[in-house]
Amino acid sequence: MFVPGHNDRLLASASRSEADVLLLDIEDSVQPVDNKQVARDKIHQWVTEGKFNNHKVFPRVNDRESGQLLKDIYQLTIPGVHGFMYPKSKLGEDVYFIDKLLETIEYEKGFPIGTFKLIPLIETAAAVLNAQDICKASKRVVAIAFGCEDFITDLEGIHDAEHQSLFTPRAIIAMAARATGVIPIDTVHINVHDLDDLETNLIVAKKLGFEGMLVLNPKEIPLAHQYFSPSEQEIADAKEMLELFEQSQKDGKGVAVINGKFIGPPMVLSAKKTLQLYELIGSKK
Repeated sequence: MFVPGHNDRLLASASRSEADVLLLDIEDSVQPVDNKQVARDKIHQWVTEGKFNNHKVFPRVNDRESGQLLKDIYQLTIPGVHGFMYPKSKLGEDVYFIDKLLETIEYEKGFPIGTFKLIPLIETAAAVLNAQDICKASKRVVAIAFGCEDFITDLEGIHDAEHQSLFTPRAIIAMAARATGVIPIDTVHINVHDLDDLETNLIVAKKLGFEGMLVLNPKEIPLAHQYFSPSEQEIADAKEMLELFEQSQKDGKGVAVINGKFIGPPMVLSAKKTLQLYELIGSKK
């Protein structure tokens, strides 16, 4: 969930939220420029006071051409911050640049190299086409996320009501992430009060392979959790599938059948991932 880093009221609300990751913003939502130092100071204060201890914290820093990036990174490479969301990643070399910047600061401050992770934000046509290189540019990259509004502006396209213009970039981003072993995070849903449209988008996002969604408002979190957590039926089906497959192996049949469908290795792998995700979510409660 994005949270303007200079706003005490919203920081307090975020600390009580069920968001998995707090993207404490120093970039677009923090204006005018003088407020960026206010945001850095407030984020530092709230983190060091332990107010976000129940969340993963990834401040969204400013890009490398802003003149603000070094200030953002240097002040907030502190215990309690898990990494950074890096905006406007167009090429793998952008991510490599911030990787080396973090490495230098970690060395100077005495953190183990690789302590702070990265979530590049894919916001341009170039970034979509270079998404796989961006994922591979640093071992710090744990996820990539889609920023649809900046993408549409860069594309000079139209964000239509049916979101057709976003389908192809979403698919490319999800594939690039899965191909490189990082987590794909879907774009924000701009109309935060239209929960029906949010649900429509969540259904598409899950079909495309996304594992989470950027949100702007706490009211969106329950639906996002619902769609990106295995349902009771999915868990039951996964357990049954693995039991039948294991029994078929013991019986020497080699092939198991459920509801008239053969259970092959891809289905077994998918079932295992479903149960792993279920256990991971359970361990955080």
